[in-house]
Amino acid sequence: MGIEVNFEGKIAMVTGASSGLGARFAKALAGAGAQVVLASRRVERLKELRAEIEADGGAAHVVALDVTDLASIKSAIAHAETEAGPIDILVNNSGVSTTQRLLDVNEEDYGYVMDTNLRGAFFMAQQTAKRMIQRAKGDPKKQHRIVNIASVAGLRVLPQIGVYCMSKAGVVQMTKAMAVEWGRYGINVNAICPGYIATEMNEDYFDTEQGKKLIEMLPRRRTGRPEDLDGLLLLLAAEEAHFINGAIITADDGMTAQ
Repeated sequence: MGIEVNFEGKIAMVTGASSGLGARFAKALAGAGAQVVLASRRVERLKELRAEIEADGGAAHVVALDVTDLASIKSAIAHAETEAGPIDILVNNSGVSTTQRLLDVNEEDYGYVMDTNLRGAFFMAQQTAKRMIQRAKGDPKKQHRIVNIASVAGLRVLPQIGVYCMSKAGVVQMTKAMAVEWGRYGINVNAICPGYIATEMNEDYFDTEQGKKLIEMLPRRRTGRPEDLDGLLLLLAAEEAHFINGAIITADDGMTAQ
């Protein structure tokens, strides 16, 4: 018996969709039939991505979003549901990092990372879940999905990105707490912990001597590509995954298995 995942009729909102993993997640969901809501601060980049998705036969909407601003979160969700319809799937992807030793981290550095990666992710999920729960009360069979994008850095400490590691460890625990509290309303909350994925934001680093040394330390001496996460994302976003809740799943080519 084969299983075909079909997202037709579903509305999926992807934060941090202007580049990197977020842009790929949006394309994957649109390719599987979902209407996608592209959310980010860089609206012009979102418009370019919308054009690409529509050229491939998909449907996309653009909303401005700053996850460090609760008013912006509320406005973006309201705008998304007005433009596209009730959100069925949230891909909570916005994230930033700095490279520095902990002794060099100042208050601004700390806030920059934590406000986006943990505080922003929390309130984005919370505000979306409030609307999901209201709909579930009217239709107990209704299913919703939240996929938080954490990192292997939330599971082990990596050098010179300590605050980022702390923020993503918080996302891991946040995911479990949300799964326990919201599961009764048909909201499945899971997290993906990617390993080293080459995107336009970091591919130059992997071409440096330091980057090449890092790759040599990986189990199969290679980085991943954004599309390598398509299958896992679609699994966790699908209704067929109704028994997967509170899962923290690595997609790191064996990195954390060492």
